[in-house]
Amino acid sequence: MEKVKAGIIGCGNISAVYLANLKKSPLIEVVAVADLLADRAEERANQFGIGSVYTVDELIHSEEIELVFNLTVPGSHALTDLAVLEAGKHVYSEKPLAVSLEDGKKVVDLASEKGLRVGCAPDTFLGAGIQTARYAIKEGLIGQPIAATAFFMGRGPEWWHHDPEFFYASGGGPMFDMGPYYLTALVNLLGPIRRISASAGIQIPDRKIHSGPKSGTLLQVQTPTHLSGTLDFVNGAIATMITSFDIRGASDLPRIEIYGTEGTLSVPDPNEFNGEVRLRKFGEEEWQTVEPLFECSSNERGLGAGEMITAMRAGRAHRASAELGYHVLEAMHAFQRSSMEGKHIILESAYEPDEELYYGTEVMPVEQS
Repeated sequence: MEKVKAGIIGCGNISAVYLANLKKSPLIEVVAVADLLADRAEERANQFGIGSVYTVDELIHSEEIELVFNLTVPGSHALTDLAVLEAGKHVYSEKPLAVSLEDGKKVVDLASEKGLRVGCAPDTFLGAGIQTARYAIKEGLIGQPIAATAFFMGRGPEWWHHDPEFFYASGGGPMFDMGPYYLTALVNLLGPIRRISASAGIQIPDRKIHSGPKSGTLLQVQTPTHLSGTLDFVNGAIATMITSFDIRGASDLPRIEIYGTEGTLSVPDPNEFNGEVRLRKFGEEEWQTVEPLFECSSNERGLGAGEMITAMRAGRAHRASAELGYHVLEAMHAFQRSSMEGKHIILESAYEPDEELYYGTEVMPVEQS
């Protein structure tokens, strides 16, 4: 089967992960890279043996390329997606789908109008961790899901990232940075979200960079750094979720737990593709491990793009879709809106996860971690 020829826009840190994974793909061949910083694109091309280094505009309009990976910073996601779609190409974007709801809607609508595919990270929910958890829920191992908790608690990226300013700009913060992993996992485990009530604040406004050439530089915090909320799902389940860059003493809270009428499910880190799924049944003293549906490594970013290609060829909807990305985007905005407006926010978008489990066999040969 002929591979889809692809290009990558944005040659920052995450591009190396994508390129390493896509090198193994039987469905996708990366033939060009581009970045606003030409030297960075040249470096990635040399590192991974990519034949062409283009300007961003050249890559978007190259007749050879059918699919573009948009790995730019969050503020450029929608603008780049729209340009790619206007050029008649499919696009797979890093998360979030957009910064504003209006821009996210434009991407969804333009893709529909032109009959093109838009994929959106995270695709970690396609890994063995979340899919095994889905299996446990579908098999009724915890009975009817009634509640959940989800916690991302950290001290902030300024302690390790060399260029962390964008984490604290509009479209950043713990919700827009890590929230997509948790919300995407919850939606795939529990279904669409109906409403959200939350509080959000900047609990530690005075921050500075602690690593790299900008060490000691003060950061301007323009977005909430601690968000706590309650999510009501269409199926009746109620979840509690916190995302924070303000936890400097660490936390022992679980990443995600799902509570049912017959037991509890411990779900692994949604920022990874694998991890142990544990089950404790009602009346039992010990946790047991749920046998994984398949084996995968911890980082297979790009999996969703391969599944998108498979879905296109099969004439069905793909899983890591713009519609899922938009539902998650609306949920993230609802946290901040609820805090500012002092009320529940009813979500207008709807997304129904594919009923079939994903077994990780459609995209690329999987190497053991």
